[in-house]
Amino acid sequence: MIELKENELHFHFPEIHEAARCSIGFQRTLRIPDDDRTWFLPPGLGEFPLRHLDDYATLLPDGWRRRGGVIMPMHQAEALWINFTASGYPFAVKVATGKICAITGEAWVDHLNRDPQDYVVVPEQPWLDGYCVEKGVIRQFVAMPLGEGYSVEEQLTGAALHGGLQIVAYPMKRERHEALRALREHCADYLNAPAMMVADAQPQAMGLAPGGRMKQEIYDDPYGLDAWDQRHGSRCFVTIANSRQWMAITGECPPTEPPTAKQYTEEGLPWFDYYGGDAEAVAGSATLKGLASVAQMGDEKGEIPLPENETPLAPHVIGLRAKGSHRVREFHE
Repeated sequence: MIELKENELHFHFPEIHEAARCSIGFQRTLRIPDDDRTWFLPPGLGEFPLRHLDDYATLLPDGWRRRGGVIMPMHQAEALWINFTASGYPFAVKVATGKICAITGEAWVDHLNRDPQDYVVVPEQPWLDGYCVEKGVIRQFVAMPLGEGYSVEEQLTGAALHGGLQIVAYPMKRERHEALRALREHCADYLNAPAMMVADAQPQAMGLAPGGRMKQEIYDDPYGLDAWDQRHGSRCFVTIANSRQWMAITGECPPTEPPTAKQYTEEGLPWFDYYGGDAEAVAGSATLKGLASVAQMGDEKGEIPLPENETPLAPHVIGLRAKGSHRVREFHE
């Protein structure tokens, strides 16, 4: 089952194991420059608010009501990263934007694939900041309106049908988890293994598009495809609303826009370099690598879709180690 608590999606599978729990949150962050550089990890600036779509059913277009899930506000050209938390029980988590897998660039399917791997393994993967385009490199998730050609969905399918984020979590099979727990108890070394009803606005869904390049590894599954209980997955659609839609639907003000990367860096505030130990990274998707970033497409269209895209100088970088680092990356203004 899935619960929404304190702006996080909480997945729990008591029918598999009482410990089969994980949570997923969406962090506000700096939009890194969309230039030729590969940047370190920007900070988390606090979670985006999440609300149940069902609570606003009378204000939503039919398509949004039918798919259900939750709604989240993002400003145009704002960035996010996804935070995964699990206390010991492993999960395989698939992430798609506009029903395009963020790891492989392939169309959404209702099962896990191993070759190529189309999911991340939690808790080994602490976060996901964007589309896996090369080994050790992602392109940041950046919000753009559907229908203008920037989103990954539109670049790969030519259509603007879905937008938003799609998440599905599969717990490890109970017997595999029990075997791992027994191994941990007897082998200390194993512990280190790796149409909207608003008078003056028409509904325009938001999608995610590839932004700047960032140093981030997507870790290979150390357990194997057979470890995951694909009979018991839970799935959630995250609709992204722009700030005007969010206020019209929920009556709440969205979070303010975060500072630019240049402003943040000039204040001497930290960026992060994450070292995940000896875990192997997946190769990255040639399909996603071939897509135009927001800035590149803007150049082709003669537009400036990313305001304040300046490159900051000499960022202050803090190294993070895998153990206990999941929450250290957050920075609150």
